[in-house]
Amino acid sequence: MTDSVSSPALRLLGTPADELRIAAVGTSEVIRVARGPSAPGPDTAPAVHSKIDMHHHYCAPQWRDWAVHHGLIAREQLPPWTRLDIADAIRFMDGAGITTAVLKPMLPARYRSSAQLREAVNITLQSMIEVATSHPGRFSYYVPLFLDDPEASSWAVRRGLGQLGAVGVNVTANYGGVYLGDPSYDRLFHELNEFSAVVDTHPHNLPGCPPGASAVPGIPNFMCDFLLDTTRAAVNMISRRTLDRFPDISVVLPHAGGFLPYIATRLEALGRFCEPRVDPAAVRDHLSRFYYDTAGPMAPAATLLEHAPADHVLFGTDWPAAPADTVTELALPALDADPAFTPEQLQGIYHGNAMRLIPQLATA
Repeated sequence: MTDSVSSPALRLLGTPADELRIAAVGTSEVIRVARGPSAPGPDTAPAVHSKIDMHHHYCAPQWRDWAVHHGLIAREQLPPWTRLDIADAIRFMDGAGITTAVLKPMLPARYRSSAQLREAVNITLQSMIEVATSHPGRFSYYVPLFLDDPEASSWAVRRGLGQLGAVGVNVTANYGGVYLGDPSYDRLFHELNEFSAVVDTHPHNLPGCPPGASAVPGIPNFMCDFLLDTTRAAVNMISRRTLDRFPDISVVLPHAGGFLPYIATRLEALGRFCEPRVDPAAVRDHLSRFYYDTAGPMAPAATLLEHAPADHVLFGTDWPAAPADTVTELALPALDADPAFTPEQLQGIYHGNAMRLIPQLATA
């Protein structure tokens, strides 16, 4: 369930020699092919059970082989689910009624240099382009950013969003303990705002937690700590008025916003003790403007819908970090049966809300 390992010393900017080699067909052709010429048009009515998975992890096999070759990882250190391939993904998607998945790339290693990590990002982007090209209409992808290196992140934005057809960016809630919303990220958020970018977030281990270790013995970090990590990032963005200062970005919070919906009233009442002070109106405003995915399984939605509109809820599975049976036997039945949603709202969650947020998915 992790996206990356980052540290304050990690740098990303490589050399021009690391650039992807796709000039043979040209950038516009790569984007056209990756989006899939046979995908349905924007006016095509979706199948009743079609779904868009907005939280679908991807560990590129080319990256795994490269990272093992360079001694950055040992295969056995990666979770077993990182070795599942696209054929496994297609089988899972077909079984769950998923038409399209947006890939959330993970590159979990500690890199020795900026050039080396930039090569890792390039390898991952190339892999996702190949997946999208080989399976028209089934996959889109985010470009991974590492916000502790502003120059490299700026390069990745221009590369992924400006040239390679990514439909958004993927970031972690904190980098070396510096959370989303921190002023040190403002320069990059200005660039993302210019792209009207979808900023997809994902939690990681809490600051100070040793890599690979549980903060509480016997309780995996994804059980509680990941939800707190997302909540901290969301509260910091509210405190810093991120969505007011960058009004053209769209921020997606995973796992139904972590604990945020459940502490919203507490934050409204006690935000005056934060620094900077949190205005209750800003809490209500930001909660209504964030997007939330359903990866989980999520709790019953009534509390979330007290603070956010149903058209800001997006379907997500967390596969393959979440096993297929968790999705199909627990999460999906619970979502279908949730009394807080009308049938029309469920159709939006499964398909329409994602299409409105990312119109490019119509030609994925």
